[in-house]
Amino acid sequence: MGLDGNEHTDVESDGRSARKRRAILDAATEVFLRSGYLGTNMDEIAALSSVSKQTVYKHFSSKEALFVEIVGGMTTGAGDVVHNDVAQLAEGEDLAAYLVEYALRQLTVVLTPRIMQLRRLVIGEVTRFPELARVLYERGPARAMNMLAAVFVGLAERGLLEIDDPAVAAEHFNWLIMSAPLNRAMLLGDDAIPSPAELRRNAEAGVRVFLAAYGTQR
Repeated sequence: MGLDGNEHTDVESDGRSARKRRAILDAATEVFLRSGYLGTNMDEIAALSSVSKQTVYKHFSSKEALFVEIVGGMTTGAGDVVHNDVAQLAEGEDLAAYLVEYALRQLTVVLTPRIMQLRRLVIGEVTRFPELARVLYERGPARAMNMLAAVFVGLAERGLLEIDDPAVAAEHFNWLIMSAPLNRAMLLGDDAIPSPAELRRNAEAGVRVFLAAYGTQR
Protein backbone atom coordinates (compact mmCIF):
# COMPACT_ATOMS: atom_id res chain seq x y z
CA MET A 1 0.00 0.00 0.00
CA GLY A 2 1.41 3.39 -0.93
CA LEU A 3 1.69 6.41 1.26
CA ASP A 4 -1.26 8.75 1.41
CA GLY A 5 -0.72 12.48 1.14
CA ASN A 6 -0.26 13.11 4.85
CA GLU A 7 2.14 10.19 5.31
CA HIS A 8 4.19 11.30 2.31
CA THR A 9 4.41 14.83 3.74
CA ASP A 10 5.49 13.49 7.13
CA VAL A 11 8.26 11.41 5.55
CA GLU A 12 9.52 14.41 3.58
CA SER A 13 9.38 16.56 6.73
CA ASP A 14 11.32 13.98 8.73
CA GLY A 15 13.93 13.79 5.98
CA ARG A 16 14.36 17.58 5.88
CA SER A 17 14.59 17.68 9.67
CA ALA A 18 17.28 14.98 9.72
CA ARG A 19 19.27 16.80 7.01
CA LYS A 20 19.07 20.08 8.94
CA ARG A 21 20.18 18.35 12.15
CA ARG A 22 23.14 16.80 10.33
CA ALA A 23 24.06 20.17 8.80
CA ILE A 24 23.94 21.81 12.23
CA LEU A 25 26.14 19.11 13.78
CA ASP A 26 28.67 19.31 10.94
CA ALA A 27 28.84 23.10 11.14
CA ALA A 28 29.02 23.13 14.93
CA THR A 29 31.82 20.56 14.93
CA GLU A 30 33.88 22.73 12.59
CA VAL A 31 33.27 25.87 14.66
CA PHE A 32 33.87 24.27 18.07
CA LEU A 33 37.11 22.64 16.98
CA ARG A 34 38.33 25.86 15.41
CA SER A 35 37.18 28.41 17.99
CA GLY A 36 36.76 26.47 21.23
CA TYR A 37 33.64 26.43 23.37
CA LEU A 38 33.73 30.03 24.56
CA GLY A 39 34.68 31.31 21.10
CA THR A 40 31.69 29.64 19.45
CA ASN A 41 28.31 31.30 19.07
CA MET A 42 25.04 29.92 17.77
CA ASP A 43 24.70 32.67 15.14
CA GLU A 44 27.87 31.44 13.41
CA ILE A 45 26.66 27.84 13.56
CA ALA A 46 23.30 28.81 12.09
CA ALA A 47 24.92 30.76 9.26
CA LEU A 48 27.37 27.98 8.44
CA SER A 49 24.64 25.33 8.41
CA SER A 50 22.29 27.57 6.34
CA VAL A 51 19.45 27.46 8.85
CA SER A 52 17.95 30.00 11.22
CA LYS A 53 19.12 30.27 14.81
CA GLN A 54 15.58 29.30 15.80
CA THR A 55 16.04 26.04 13.89
CA VAL A 56 19.31 25.38 15.71
CA TYR A 57 17.55 25.79 19.06
CA LYS A 58 14.66 23.63 17.86
CA HIS A 59 17.11 20.74 17.49
CA PHE A 60 19.42 21.59 20.40
CA SER A 61 18.20 23.41 23.48
CA SER A 62 21.52 25.14 24.18
CA LYS A 63 25.11 25.49 23.07
CA GLU A 64 26.07 23.12 25.88
CA ALA A 65 23.62 20.46 24.66
CA LEU A 66 25.00 20.79 21.14
CA PHE A 67 28.57 20.47 22.42
CA VAL A 68 27.70 17.34 24.44
CA GLU A 69 26.07 15.80 21.36
CA ILE A 70 29.18 16.43 19.27
CA VAL A 71 31.53 14.99 21.90
CA GLY A 72 29.40 11.89 22.26
CA GLY A 73 28.91 11.40 18.54
CA MET A 74 32.54 11.82 17.56
CA THR A 75 33.78 9.57 20.36
CA THR A 76 31.24 6.84 19.68
CA GLY A 77 31.92 6.99 15.94
CA ALA A 78 35.66 6.62 16.47
CA GLY A 79 35.09 3.70 18.81
CA ASP A 80 32.81 1.99 16.30
CA VAL A 81 35.54 2.10 13.67
CA VAL A 82 38.04 0.52 16.06
CA HIS A 83 35.93 -2.13 17.74
CA ASN A 84 32.96 -3.06 15.55
CA ASP A 85 33.19 -6.01 13.22
CA VAL A 86 36.56 -7.14 14.60
CA ALA A 87 37.25 -10.55 13.13
CA GLN A 88 38.14 -13.34 15.52
CA LEU A 89 41.63 -14.77 15.32
CA ALA A 90 41.46 -17.58 12.77
CA GLU A 91 42.79 -21.02 13.62
CA GLY A 92 46.51 -21.05 12.92
CA GLU A 93 46.68 -17.26 12.45
CA ASP A 94 49.63 -15.52 14.09
CA LEU A 95 48.55 -13.98 17.41
CA ALA A 96 51.19 -11.24 17.38
CA ALA A 97 50.19 -10.10 13.89
CA TYR A 98 46.50 -10.11 14.91
CA LEU A 99 47.21 -7.94 17.96
CA VAL A 100 49.42 -5.57 15.96
CA GLU A 101 46.61 -4.95 13.46
CA TYR A 102 44.16 -4.34 16.32
CA ALA A 103 46.61 -1.90 17.89
CA LEU A 104 47.21 -0.13 14.58
CA ARG A 105 43.49 0.34 14.00
CA GLN A 106 43.17 1.92 17.44
CA LEU A 107 46.21 4.15 16.98
CA THR A 108 45.17 5.27 13.51
CA VAL A 109 41.64 6.21 14.57
CA VAL A 110 42.51 7.95 17.83
CA LEU A 111 45.56 9.81 16.54
CA THR A 112 43.78 11.94 13.98
CA PRO A 113 43.77 15.74 14.15
CA ARG A 114 39.99 15.99 14.74
CA ILE A 115 39.96 13.50 17.60
CA MET A 116 43.04 15.12 19.16
CA GLN A 117 41.44 18.56 18.85
CA LEU A 118 38.30 17.21 20.51
CA ARG A 119 40.26 15.70 23.41
CA ARG A 120 42.14 18.96 23.99
CA LEU A 121 38.90 20.93 23.83
CA VAL A 122 37.14 18.68 26.35
CA ILE A 123 40.12 18.78 28.73
CA GLY A 124 40.09 22.56 28.51
CA GLU A 125 36.41 22.67 29.48
CA VAL A 126 36.42 19.93 32.12
CA THR A 127 36.03 22.28 35.10
CA ARG A 128 33.10 24.05 33.42
CA PHE A 129 31.43 20.90 32.03
CA PRO A 130 32.62 17.81 33.93
CA GLU A 131 29.94 15.71 32.21
CA LEU A 132 31.80 16.18 28.93
CA ALA A 133 34.82 14.37 30.33
CA ARG A 134 32.53 11.59 31.54
CA VAL A 135 30.96 11.22 28.08
CA LEU A 136 34.38 11.21 26.41
CA TYR A 137 35.76 8.69 28.91
CA GLU A 138 32.79 6.32 28.87
CA ARG A 139 32.42 6.25 25.08
CA GLY A 140 36.16 6.31 24.43
CA PRO A 141 38.75 4.80 26.80
CA ALA A 142 36.30 2.90 29.03
CA ARG A 143 34.56 1.36 26.03
CA ALA A 144 37.92 0.45 24.51
CA MET A 145 38.99 -1.26 27.73
CA ASN A 146 35.77 -3.29 27.88
CA MET A 147 36.06 -4.40 24.26
CA LEU A 148 39.73 -5.33 24.66
CA ALA A 149 38.99 -7.27 27.83
CA ALA A 150 36.33 -9.26 25.96
CA VAL A 151 38.80 -10.03 23.15
CA PHE A 152 41.39 -11.20 25.65
CA VAL A 153 38.89 -13.42 27.47
CA GLY A 154 38.19 -15.18 24.18
CA LEU A 155 41.89 -15.61 23.44
CA ALA A 156 42.56 -16.91 26.95
CA GLU A 157 39.74 -19.45 26.62
CA ARG A 158 41.51 -20.75 23.51
CA GLY A 159 44.73 -21.14 25.46
CA LEU A 160 46.50 -18.33 23.59
CA LEU A 161 46.89 -15.94 26.52
CA GLU A 162 47.37 -16.40 30.27
CA ILE A 163 45.23 -13.76 31.96
CA ASP A 164 44.01 -13.53 35.55
CA ASP A 165 42.30 -10.15 35.23
CA PRO A 166 41.12 -9.23 31.70
CA ALA A 167 40.45 -5.61 32.68
CA VAL A 168 44.02 -5.12 33.90
CA ALA A 169 45.41 -6.86 30.82
CA ALA A 170 43.34 -4.53 28.62
CA GLU A 171 44.74 -1.49 30.40
CA HIS A 172 48.29 -2.79 30.01
CA PHE A 173 47.79 -3.41 26.28
CA ASN A 174 46.13 -0.06 25.74
CA TRP A 175 48.85 1.97 27.40
CA LEU A 176 51.72 -0.02 25.95
CA ILE A 177 50.27 0.91 22.57
CA MET A 178 48.81 4.37 23.17
CA SER A 179 50.78 6.18 25.86
CA ALA A 180 53.84 7.55 24.05
CA PRO A 181 52.24 8.64 20.75
CA LEU A 182 49.09 9.92 22.48
CA ASN A 183 51.05 12.04 24.97
CA ARG A 184 53.18 13.55 22.20
CA ALA A 185 50.16 14.38 20.05
CA MET A 186 48.17 15.81 22.97
CA LEU A 187 50.97 18.05 24.23
CA LEU A 188 52.90 18.92 21.08
CA GLY A 189 50.04 19.26 18.59
CA ASP A 190 48.96 17.65 15.36
CA ASP A 191 52.44 17.89 13.81
CA ALA A 192 53.63 15.41 16.46
CA ILE A 193 51.23 12.68 15.30
CA PRO A 194 53.50 9.80 14.21
CA SER A 195 53.67 8.57 10.64
CA PRO A 196 52.04 5.24 9.70
CA ALA A 197 55.46 3.56 9.77
CA GLU A 198 56.16 4.93 13.25
CA LEU A 199 52.74 3.78 14.46
CA ARG A 200 53.44 0.27 13.19
CA ARG A 201 56.79 0.14 14.96
CA ASN A 202 55.12 1.37 18.14
CA ALA A 203 52.37 -1.25 17.83
CA GLU A 204 54.83 -4.05 17.21
CA ALA A 205 56.96 -3.06 20.18
CA GLY A 206 53.95 -2.82 22.47
CA VAL A 207 52.63 -6.20 21.38
CA ARG A 208 56.04 -7.81 22.01
CA VAL A 209 56.03 -6.55 25.60
CA PHE A 210 52.38 -7.55 26.08
CA LEU A 211 52.98 -11.09 24.87
CA ALA A 212 56.11 -11.36 27.03
CA ALA A 213 53.79 -10.83 30.00
CA TYR A 214 50.61 -12.57 28.89
CA GLY A 215 51.51 -14.95 26.05
CA THR A 216 51.55 -18.70 26.57
CA GLN A 217 54.77 -19.16 24.60
CA ARG A 218 57.11 -17.05 26.70
